[in-house]
Amino acid sequence: MLKIGNKTFKSRLLLGTGKYPSFEIQKEAVCVSEAEILTFAVRRMNLFEPSQPNFLEQLDLSKYTLLPNTAGAKTAEEAVRIAQLAKASGLCDMVKVEIIGCDRSLLPDPVETLRATEMLLEEGFIVLPYTSDDVVLARRLGEMGVHAIMPGGAPIGSGRGILNPLNLSFIIEQAEVPVIIDAGVGSPKDAAFAMELGADGVLLNTAVSAAQDPVKMAEAMKLAIEAGRLGYEAGRMPERDYAVASSPMEGLLPN
Repeated sequence: MLKIGNKTFKSRLLLGTGKYPSFEIQKEAVCVSEAEILTFAVRRMNLFEPSQPNFLEQLDLSKYTLLPNTAGAKTAEEAVRIAQLAKASGLCDMVKVEIIGCDRSLLPDPVETLRATEMLLEEGFIVLPYTSDDVVLARRLGEMGVHAIMPGGAPIGSGRGILNPLNLSFIIEQAEVPVIIDAGVGSPKDAAFAMELGADGVLLNTAVSAAQDPVKMAEAMKLAIEAGRLGYEAGRMPERDYAVASSPMEGLLPN
């Protein structure tokens, strides 16, 4: 089970809701993924204008926990304002802090992320900050009392997979809250690898929404995350430099 703050989830897949070819495909992909947490950018929604199109309108939102994110924010103050807006609309008191510090790489701004996290924790939010794979930054966020840490596997939307597994393994080893790999996952192989490293979950969007068959990819990601987690819990065999016979050598018939 994945536990974030006071909330518990069976699924370890967190799914984004943007950029699907249609609302119908989005709905079907979300359904087959069996994800229980759906994330979305607050600034893409018309929260207080019911007459405007809502890209979540095809979904039965009573079945899901919504995780609004602060995408679009460039400062801590902007991120806090977006989070407050989401909470005031009754969506959720859980928020993913996302403050981009570089428009080209879309990597997060560590200073503003720390500031926003501190302010949101003081206001009682359940805070999940999106960070780089910086081990020290992740530790600082954990010490501040965040409810999960979300280091990126690779730049957002790049689909390049897990670029720095060593750093991610250090973050996972030191964290006392769930570590959810966020961004960069491009294939089920990447998702399974993240889980084999010991991550508690994976958040992804484009890997599904931009697939040739988003519905089939959503199911593949679900299965990959389940397989990766099982593999982590089972414990892999040790790696060796030389071959070792897979059959016992004792008791063989003489030549």
